[in-house]
Formats: sequence, structure tokens, C-alpha cells
Amino acid sequence: MSNIITQRFIKVHDRLREKKEVKSSRQFAKSLDYLPQSLSEILKGRRDVTLELLRKSVEVYNINPFFLHHGKPPMFLKDSEGDDSVRVLTVVSDDEGDERILHVPVPAQAGYPSEVGNPIFMSELPTYTLPDYKYKVGTHRSFDVAGDSMEPTLFEGDKVICSYQESNFWESSIKDNYVYVIITQSDVLVKRVYNKIAESKSLVLISDNDFYQPFKVDISDIQEIWYVRAKLSPFLPSPNNLNNILHGEVKELRSTILQQSKIIKNLSSTLDNFMKEKV
Repeated sequence: MSNIITQRFIKVHDRLREKKEVKSSRQFAKSLDYLPQSLSEILKGRRDVTLELLRKSVEVYNINPFFLHHGKPPMFLKDSEGDDSVRVLTVVSDDEGDERILHVPVPAQAGYPSEVGNPIFMSELPTYTLPDYKYKVGTHRSFDVAGDSMEPTLFEGDKVICSYQESNFWESSIKDNYVYVIITQSDVLVKRVYNKIAESKSLVLISDNDFYQPFKVDISDIQEIWYVRAKLSPFLPSPNNLNNILHGEVKELRSTILQQSKIIKNLSSTLDNFMKEKV
């Protein structure tokens, strides 16, 4: 039996034929550079659709990736009230249909802005779950913090756990002086935000590190906004361990000074004896 994504892919194929956008399954396969006999095996439920075939079909026929992964309409992006700029959030679920937290590490952040709607790219990123119930409701994503622009609040190597902000509610939901992850057309930015959408259709992004100057980003340049709810930081020694470390370093320094003091004393004594012999 084929998996649920394959079943939805078959529904998309059938819908395209109903709408007469493709004349036959063979034509559909040819348009995707796919072997017709292999497509026939998929349509008969004998094999599952491949990631590459999904990617190609999404690209050629403007299929909604969210429908393929979760079954939620619209089936095609162009069916969404004629709005070609509709934002589609790609999420990853487990076998029971529960969303997992998708993590975007620093190496993946360079390509993330151009791949926000690509289910293939998203499926290759690491995912995980957290036990707190608040992470079971809504869509969450985590990002590595890069650089020092948010010190002392966030340090390089920290991970921020965020909840997705629906674009329809940005004007009312984005709160001044809170930290967000802003996905522009070219960057992944972790910044404190001031909401200027009502005034100038923009956000002012501020770094906690005073070395960096605030700057403005137009809403038209923003693809996604994620509200930072928590952070994960690398483990540091406990205060007791730090005291032990400092105590050990001071003890070692004291021992070194005593040894040097003895050397200097012996050298001084040697010089005195030498001078007496000369006299």
C-alpha cells in the first residue's frame, strides 16, 4: 500500500486530468521527465513517489507542498483566491501526523531564504521534539545564532526556539522590543524588533550589541517571521566548579611565584659571594 503523500500525489494527478491540464498520464510523466511506466507503478499503488518527482511536479504544476504533506487545501497555489504571492509554510511531521520542530543550523541558513517553500530542502534538515506542551501546538522552528550582534542576550552557538507568526497578523502580533527571527529574501536575522508596519510597512531591527546600528526592513522583503520563545545554550561549568578551577589556578600561580622567588634569592646569594671573592 502506498504512503499518504503518494496517495495525495495521485489525487493531484487525477485532478489535473479532470481539469484537462494534462491529456493523459503519459503526457504528465513526460512533462516531468519521468518514465511513463514508472509513473504507472505509482498510480497503481505499487511504489511510492520519489522526492525528486515531488519537487519537479511542484515546480511545473504549481502544486501546494502543504497539501502534499498535510492534505490541507488549496491543492494548487494558484487556486488561493488568485494570489500568486501566497506564502506556504513547509513543515515536517512524524508517522502519527504530529509536527516536529525543524532545526536550521548555520550551514543551512545561507540557502534557507531561497528554499522556504521547498519540501525537499526542509526534509533534509534535522528535526526533534520537546516535552513541553506549548511546543505541541502550532508550528515551531529553531535556528542557530551566528555572530555577536545579540550579545549579551544571545551568544554564538545558542539555539533559539521559535513559533511561526502568520503573515496576515504581523501588524498586530509583532510586539515592540521582543526578539524575532526574520527571514528576508536573502538573510536569516535574529534581532530585537520595533513594529512600524502601520506607519511605514516596515520593521526596525535592533541588535543588543551597541556596536551594530539599527536598520529598517520593508515588509515586502520579508518571507517569514518567527517569535523567539526560548533558547538552548551550550553547557557551562557550575559556579562551584568555576570556584574550584579558579582556586586551582591561583594555587598554581602561587607555587610558581614561590619557585621564582627562591631562584632569585639563590641568584642574589651567588652574586654576593662572587663579589666578596673578587674583593
